[in-house]
Amino acid sequence: MDACAALADVVSRIAQRGYSDGRFLREVGRMGGVRRGPLWLTDAASGGSNRLRGRGFRPALDDDTDGQSRHFAGTVAVAARLGGHLARWLTTAVLRDPPHTADGRLSDEAIEFVRSIRSGDLAQADAAEWIRRRLCGQ
Repeated sequence: MDACAALADVVSRIAQRGYSDGRFLREVGRMGGVRRGPLWLTDAASGGSNRLRGRGFRPALDDDTDGQSRHFAGTVAVAARLGGHLARWLTTAVLRDPPHTADGRLSDEAIEFVRSIRSGDLAQADAAEWIRRRLCGQ
């Protein structure tokens, strides 16, 4: 299964709901198994869950597991709540995903996704195409 394409499709459906940017990002985070509400921290700390198993990510972002959609969406969930700097520190120090690894690069993409949505540089309506263009393989 191409999990990257499935992630983009889900993000497209979420964007059609007309949520605020914050709610949109939290809904994307749910695809990584991070619930909305106060239990989000428990879900994030446990690593979330794989709702979209499979591959399909660009080689530079592929760590040879079926969990890259979870990793991206979970990092979106954390960055949306705590900000990019703290999310980057957590992925490096706690998850041990330094920037030069596939997971580190994917974390950076998730943090950039959150920044772009929040700043208005990326419209929700364009988010799925952003994922296809920046994250998905051929």
